[in-house]
Amino acid sequence: MKKVIIGLVLTLLLCSGLNADPLLKQGQLLAIVGDSITEEKEYSRFMELYITCCYPQLKAKCLLMGWSGEKASGFNRRMDNDLLFFKPNVVTICYGMNDGGYTKYLKGIGQGFEIALNDIVNRLKQNNVLVLVGSPGAVDTYYYDKKAKKDGSAVYNETLEKLSEIAKKVSNDNQMPYVEVHEPLMTVMANAKKTNGETYAVCGTDGIHPTPNGHIVMAQCFLKGLGFDGNIGTITIDMKGKADATEGHKILSAKDGKVEIESSRYPFCFYGKEKDAEQTASILPFVTFNEELNRFMLVVKNLDGAKAKVTWGEDSKSFTKEQLEKGINLASEFVLNPFSKSFRTMDAVILEKQAYETDMIKNYITKIPDMIDDLKDGESDKPIMEKKEKMLKNREKKMKKIEEAFVPVKYTLEIVKE
Repeated sequence: MKKVIIGLVLTLLLCSGLNADPLLKQGQLLAIVGDSITEEKEYSRFMELYITCCYPQLKAKCLLMGWSGEKASGFNRRMDNDLLFFKPNVVTICYGMNDGGYTKYLKGIGQGFEIALNDIVNRLKQNNVLVLVGSPGAVDTYYYDKKAKKDGSAVYNETLEKLSEIAKKVSNDNQMPYVEVHEPLMTVMANAKKTNGETYAVCGTDGIHPTPNGHIVMAQCFLKGLGFDGNIGTITIDMKGKADATEGHKILSAKDGKVEIESSRYPFCFYGKEKDAEQTASILPFVTFNEELNRFMLVVKNLDGAKAKVTWGEDSKSFTKEQLEKGINLASEFVLNPFSKSFRTMDAVILEKQAYETDMIKNYITKIPDMIDDLKDGESDKPIMEKKEKMLKNREKKMKKIEEAFVPVKYTLEIVKE
């Protein structure tokens, strides 16, 4: 147990941001850039869900720029055409998995990675973009070894560690924030496999692409890097007085420990069984997501008794008077809760938008320079650009759909003395 706790603390320190306020400001656009791990629409979706639902007051937007099989050099070639016209304010970058060549580290591999990554960050900086330089992830210590034809997970994770050092150097050289992803994944994976067995996947059953639980680790790292403080809200119930709520939550009625609330700010919601790697809740014992990014607190004062039962939605749990006075994290204690259904609705519309963005970029926008080059003498590029504008308007419609899907949630909290 001590090793698990040490691992959790290490993960927190490696992922933690140092900013009192988020680096992503009001109304800004965040572009999430990377290879197939990014294109999977998992950690990118969790990030957009968090920003949209947990910090709706920011009114920030997200853009997915993942590309399967891509190296940093590939994005470097297409960045000007595919990304810069969107005018992002903040960009997260996560490359290195393909750059390492799935082999033992060689000096030339590191040099090529550094040159491409440095060029990306430099050009984004010239366009007044804040860049969070992420390290590559990790390969699964069980499944990668099952599938590797030559070098095993130990060898390739060493390569990824060296590429992480290069990513950190590039961030420091350009005075941009660095986000460590590799070491937290390694730490969480080791602890989770120790408890759940080696076949419990974290970095994917193919050994490379994380299962949803591993994507939670990645999302935590980038969200902490963005400086989110995790204060979702606090509900305070005085058993001999009134109830209060922080911004984003409104008390509708309160009587005899039963409080009706309307919230326009959601906690992040998890789902699934305890040891199912394909579902997000299974990773919770091994990460500090709820503690660091998802604090939706209930404080109960003047309880006339040693214990009380708290009912939230369909579930009830008992807590001591001391726990309730100190405050319990509802998001942590009640995995399934009154927000879960609305959160899944938001998940679906965000996935729809991110899937559209991937198709729009990969199947049309990135091809525009070649289409223009292929025009015959005197032939106008107007139809090409008109189609681009139509696709961008369709993206705006999907963004509007996300806005319309985000609605306040009404629910009841009931405190009964035991």
